[in-house]
Amino acid sequence: MSISKVTSNGSSLDILWNDGEKSNFNYLWLRDNCPTAHDKDSRHRMFNILKVSENIKAKDFKINDDGKLVIQWSEGNHTSYYDPKWLRENCYTLKNKKKYVSPYKLWNSSLQNDLGSISVEHDEIITSNQGLIKWLEILHHRGIAIVKNTPIEKESAFPALNRISHTRETFFKTPFEVINVPKPNNSAYSAQALRNHMDLPWFETPPGYQFLHCLINSAEGGDSSAVDGFAVADYLRKNEKKFFKTLVSVPLKFRDKDYTQESIRGFHAPAISLTKDNDYNDIRFSVATMDALDCHPDIMDKVYKAHHRFGNLLHDDRFQIKFRLNPGDIFSFNNRRVLHGRTAFDPNSGHRHLQGYYIDRDEILGRLNYLKK
Repeated sequence: MSISKVTSNGSSLDILWNDGEKSNFNYLWLRDNCPTAHDKDSRHRMFNILKVSENIKAKDFKINDDGKLVIQWSEGNHTSYYDPKWLRENCYTLKNKKKYVSPYKLWNSSLQNDLGSISVEHDEIITSNQGLIKWLEILHHRGIAIVKNTPIEKESAFPALNRISHTRETFFKTPFEVINVPKPNNSAYSAQALRNHMDLPWFETPPGYQFLHCLINSAEGGDSSAVDGFAVADYLRKNEKKFFKTLVSVPLKFRDKDYTQESIRGFHAPAISLTKDNDYNDIRFSVATMDALDCHPDIMDKVYKAHHRFGNLLHDDRFQIKFRLNPGDIFSFNNRRVLHGRTAFDPNSGHRHLQGYYIDRDEILGRLNYLKK
């Protein structure tokens, strides 16, 4: 990629590329991103853009014999050299013209007939980067994956998880033990049925991904369920816009109800949050840990009706899948997209023991991007 022509345009430069594309580069942006602005080792920006005036401009500019854009600045007795490849890759003019394409592949109950498409062998992950990439891509695009044939000794999920990154510690410890216990401090540690939910919605930033490693599942009941919250949100966005608008705009209140804690945790957030590109970012839903709402009285009725509709769709058989975890399975999913639940089980009929882990969403995507690069 080469630059055909450069012209001044007020507070910026216009660039014509050899393929006919046009870019506009602001002077402050160019000075801020001078290649000499960054430390060669840490790669952190050492140049302080706050020390130049807002009226900085190019005193002179040209394309040199190497094809680089050369700018002699009006301040600081400094000259910058920009590689055209870097300028093109970071061109915000072209980035903002480009249509956004969501990386998410939404799914519904039909996934139940194709669970093989979200399955990956434990040994693939351990022995090859290709297997690890496969797992991470399924997690990123589908939000749900099942790792098969993991060893069933306690904490034996760590080797696979450590191939991604470090786990996120919470007060539940790592791993946390999903078993039936007397006087449970969380309904997951009982034999009761669990409605589809996200974990820890009362954190400002709930864990990004959750991993439930099945060690034994011999009790009657205890079958798992999962639903793509993004798919349900998308249904509302397209078909029931009034509910969608309420769910995006009105914060709900969540509270940690764990009686063992010497800490009071609570947070307000909407049930559906969006990214800067208006794609889906988070689904925050948990009947069990939603606190008494404190919305304005004029909107309380519509908030409850929207929550009621959303919650029922999240349990609708058109959207959710149901399956049984086998010993050696790791049920892994985007905790802020895919809600999970289970049926009640009879602890007198057998034993059910899962070990749980969390990894932040940044680590999943960051590792995937690194491996693919």
